[in-house]
Amino acid sequence: MIRPDRPATGRLLLLAWSLLLVALAVSGTVLLVVFTVSLGLSAIWIGLPMAVMVTPLIRSLADTNRRVLGMFLDEGPVPSPYSPLPQGTLPDRIRAVFADPGTWRDMAWLLLNGTVGALLAGMPALLIGHAVYQILYATVLWRAVPDLYGLPVQGQTEAFVALVPAVLELALFWTASPGLLRLYARLSRWLLAPTEKARLHARVQHLATSRADTIDAQASEVRRIERDLHDGAQARLVALGMSLGMAEELMAQDPETARRLLAEAREATRQALDELRDLVRGIHPPVLVERGLDGAVRALAVSQQLPIEVAIDLPGRAPAPVESAAYFAVAEVLTNAAKHSGASRAWVRINHVHGRMAILVGDDGRGGVEESGGSGLRGIRRRLDSFDGTMNIVSPAGGPTIVTMELPCALSSPKTWPSSATG
Repeated sequence: MIRPDRPATGRLLLLAWSLLLVALAVSGTVLLVVFTVSLGLSAIWIGLPMAVMVTPLIRSLADTNRRVLGMFLDEGPVPSPYSPLPQGTLPDRIRAVFADPGTWRDMAWLLLNGTVGALLAGMPALLIGHAVYQILYATVLWRAVPDLYGLPVQGQTEAFVALVPAVLELALFWTASPGLLRLYARLSRWLLAPTEKARLHARVQHLATSRADTIDAQASEVRRIERDLHDGAQARLVALGMSLGMAEELMAQDPETARRLLAEAREATRQALDELRDLVRGIHPPVLVERGLDGAVRALAVSQQLPIEVAIDLPGRAPAPVESAAYFAVAEVLTNAAKHSGASRAWVRINHVHGRMAILVGDDGRGGVEESGGSGLRGIRRRLDSFDGTMNIVSPAGGPTIVTMELPCALSSPKTWPSSATG
């Protein structure tokens, strides 16, 4: 966030923002005129498609302003209030555009921003511009335009009178610019921020989507468990039963073959137990229950091929479902790093601040990770969405790759293990 009240930030930066906001206001006025003309042409039907075509431009401009407002407000960027446009027929899109309250709030904002907003945002530029003109007039321009405020200027001494308003305007620019831009930001936020009804609607949609994703993920997990049981432990137990039956029949006639079958049965039993343990770990690792997320992540780091640095600062235990979601998210990211990134090392950072568990997993691999490249990262996002969590991926070509995840949660009992180590 920009702190315009701090001299170190520089008033030249505020001047640049002032000019940018004025340019955005002018662009918005043009779009408002186009949208209004489109409505006027709706009588001959062609105006409605024009309005639908210009709406994404208006929303893009409004979203740009929402991000800019976060530079001047403690609340951060203003969230977008729009319902997504349907991908159906043109009449469906037209109805969606005109039924969305955000469309009409944008129109009101464009009108306000093109008048009062442009004046507030442009005032710092006007002050500094006029002050510079006054200074140039007092030193140079008075000879070419020997008239100041309707009075003739007959010499350099009289021209210096123009420095008085110049100094006042510079002082006003220095003191008032931060307040003017904050006032502009708050005025714009009043119309650009989603209403309580829009926030509630978006919340309901998000919960419905995350619930559907959770149900799909659970169904997929159940199918995976059934498949692993059928193809693994179940097949081995069937083979074990057959070996024991054959050994029972051969015990009296061919004791040597019976002993060999019993040995094979013992080995099949061991393999079946190992597969069952692996399956249980995939559902909910016992170490996660016994030692919490801290101990489970450290154990996971030790078992990976990469050297992984682990630093965890959790002053308590999160709820078991949250710990499970965080553990499997970290495990999936580390597995991807070991298999596909070509990294030589990785790191995990976990802490808890302001009621949110923040998880950072990074590696020094080749980068270029995209969420659309596989189902693993999409699965992580679905898992986190179930808890209102978020995930952000930064992975430029050449690396490093940094995956940041957040999960809202409250911690319970104090921790009893170290807070940082190297796995």
